[in-house]
Amino acid sequence: MLKNLHDTTTLNNGVKMPWLGLGTYLVEEGPELLNAVKFAIKHGYRSIDTAAVYQNEEGVGEAIRESMKETGISREELFITSKVWNTDLGYEETLAAYETSLKKLGLEYLDLYLIHWAVVDKYKDAWRAMETLYKEGKVKAIGVCNFQVHHLEDLMKDAEIKPMINQVEYHPRLAQSEVKAFCENNDIQFEAWSPLMQAKLLDNPLLNELAAKYNKTVSQVILRWDLQNGVVTIPKSTKEHRIVENADIFDFELTTEDMEQINGLNQDLRIGPDPDHFSF
Repeated sequence: MLKNLHDTTTLNNGVKMPWLGLGTYLVEEGPELLNAVKFAIKHGYRSIDTAAVYQNEEGVGEAIRESMKETGISREELFITSKVWNTDLGYEETLAAYETSLKKLGLEYLDLYLIHWAVVDKYKDAWRAMETLYKEGKVKAIGVCNFQVHHLEDLMKDAEIKPMINQVEYHPRLAQSEVKAFCENNDIQFEAWSPLMQAKLLDNPLLNELAAKYNKTVSQVILRWDLQNGVVTIPKSTKEHRIVENADIFDFELTTEDMEQINGLNQDLRIGPDPDHFSF
């Protein structure tokens, strides 16, 4: 059983990644972003997730630097993720996009760099660039987001290095069982974005019943379900009490029966774009 917020999973290249992190999607540059990242680090989070397209890398980087000064935490204790956007997919373009993200963040390296979407005819060249960055030691781990099984199979046909992560939309209404099983069988760590389905599950009767049973919130039950399913998760919040609450999931364990009940909520229901049909 995972015991605390600093517990990690070991990726297929030996790098350790925290099971729980802070997402920053839709958090704009400014005091709210700065405070959210600083709250998270102050309360024990060590993993922060951003992306070029979020247009908040500068603020995330500023918050990281301020937090390190204020808490005495070293850069090596943190796990920072960013992602290359679709318009920058391509070998030279991806190399340049990485340097731009690094500069905006004000960091010397990233712990994890991801291809944000599987843009047809572009992601293989981008992956070659990711492999170059990895071999040169500029990034500790590389991976993808929103890849289906056929994307992963296609990528791995020509790849020298296997992805270490596949970050996808994952919550009780979208189990992604086929791609999850593929990732598990190929030692690719599964990671959830939008784990709380943008608060659309808060009134679910089963989840409320389980929350009452464990004296936890619905969000805590869902995040615990993620971890017990072996899924890294990065809930987003900007409120300090919610950031603390989301991390308070290491003092209870869902039973096998409860896990199966939550698994049964799956409807293959997406709130984000379909990885096979997107137009951006």
